[in-house]
Amino acid sequence: MISSIANLPDNAADLKKIIAEYQAHIKILEEKIRFLQDKLFGRKSEKLTESKYHQLPLFDEAETILEKPCPDEEDKADKIVVPAHTRQKPGRKPLPDNLPRVEVIHDLSEEEKICGCGCQMSRIGEEVCEKLDIIPAKIQVIRHIRYKYACKECEGVESDEGAVKIAPPPAQIIPKSIATEGLIANIVVSKFADALPFYRQEKILERIGVDIPRATMANWTIQVADQCEPVLSLLHQELLCGFVINIDETPVQVLGEAGRANTTKSYMWAFRGGGIDQPVLIFQYQPTRSGLIVESYLQDYQGYIQTDGYSGYDEFGRQVGIIHVGCWSHARRLFVDVIDAMPGSDKKKKGGNANTALSYIGRLYAIEAKAREEKLTPEQIYQLRQEKSKRILEEFKIWLRDLYPKTPPKGLLGKAIGYCLSQWAKLERYILDGRLKIDNNLIENAIRPFVLGRKNWLFSGSPRGAKASADLYSLIETAKANGLEPYRYLRFLFGRLPLAKTPEDYKALLPQYLDREQLKNLW
Repeated sequence: MISSIANLPDNAADLKKIIAEYQAHIKILEEKIRFLQDKLFGRKSEKLTESKYHQLPLFDEAETILEKPCPDEEDKADKIVVPAHTRQKPGRKPLPDNLPRVEVIHDLSEEEKICGCGCQMSRIGEEVCEKLDIIPAKIQVIRHIRYKYACKECEGVESDEGAVKIAPPPAQIIPKSIATEGLIANIVVSKFADALPFYRQEKILERIGVDIPRATMANWTIQVADQCEPVLSLLHQELLCGFVINIDETPVQVLGEAGRANTTKSYMWAFRGGGIDQPVLIFQYQPTRSGLIVESYLQDYQGYIQTDGYSGYDEFGRQVGIIHVGCWSHARRLFVDVIDAMPGSDKKKKGGNANTALSYIGRLYAIEAKAREEKLTPEQIYQLRQEKSKRILEEFKIWLRDLYPKTPPKGLLGKAIGYCLSQWAKLERYILDGRLKIDNNLIENAIRPFVLGRKNWLFSGSPRGAKASADLYSLIETAKANGLEPYRYLRFLFGRLPLAKTPEDYKALLPQYLDREQLKNLW
């Protein structure tokens, strides 16, 4: 860049070159400004709709995709027909059958049951209208009464067990505290599933006359997490038994880390693995984002890993027995950013290279939607991808390679194209196995409750607290992934955990092996 007018060359050709460079630089800066403005003040959804940009819908999730070939490939592209569907009539959904019913009878008076002709009217039917009522949380005190016994004859002299006998105290997950498994489960679920910080829970309990300081809640949470270590250890083993592990990480601020300032960024890592129908989700608090975390935690694992493009995963992905798969959701997101950063007039246009790229990606997602709609087996999905997706990937790669040299590398479009090309080997690997997903959204969806909670409680008060948070998120998200309601599961777990002794006992407490009938009559 020229620092002074005095340094400008006299040659017209050189001046034009400098002006062109400045114009390109200004264009990139304007694009960044529009992009940041959109992130601050625009819609948060990545879904591009006709109402937003006056163009054909693209997609956020695969369910919203309609097949649309690239403009210059319309004649060659295979047509994918989306089956017609019926729209449900508007109206309320029925209330759940498992909720208790209280019947309130509304009847006519005896006088009103007399017909105008003087005869007694007969009941011929009824109309039922259900209304939903909520009573504030039911809170009760459980009084454990332990009877004492003594022998009045010998006063215990003849007994090896002493003068007085008393029934043993019930097994509790936190002995000598006022907390039952129900109270602790409610506190844990309120914070880690509903993003309700301890200080807000403290205020809620105060309104009903119960004094439980937030420090006590935090202490209970840490103690409970420590008690769950045998279950978490088994979850780790289950995680490594799956054919694929999805990995993601997100920042977290932790206070009181040894040798680190409180403003230093730490990370919450998330892993999703286990069986297809018995998934396991594990969160791990770590002070760093180093790829060594993955190598250490997934030691001896063999199979697929699926991640975003963060370079910290690459070293582990190159190990023998590991097949590293990329995420098309991240690739797509970069092209969405290009459109978000466009001037308003350009957003209304249907063309543009970013839209063309998104059309290619949309065709890939449409194939995945077709596989789900038709409930194809992994073998059938593999064949479909080989027949359809493989050709689209080849065309898309050629198009990207041709466009990349013509695109400023520092602009958003150049970065999006560069990301795709640098990640291409990983991005196309999902077609190798019909069990694999096209993106890493399963783990991103699992880590979202943590991100939401982080906005409310902002930081963890200590490394031990951060670890406890990770452990409890692991239990809650694994329960949810296996179709269990988190509160019922944790109440059951915290009640049975003190009684478990053997590895078989602990395994029976895992969400994926739990006898669900045991959750139906907990109270």
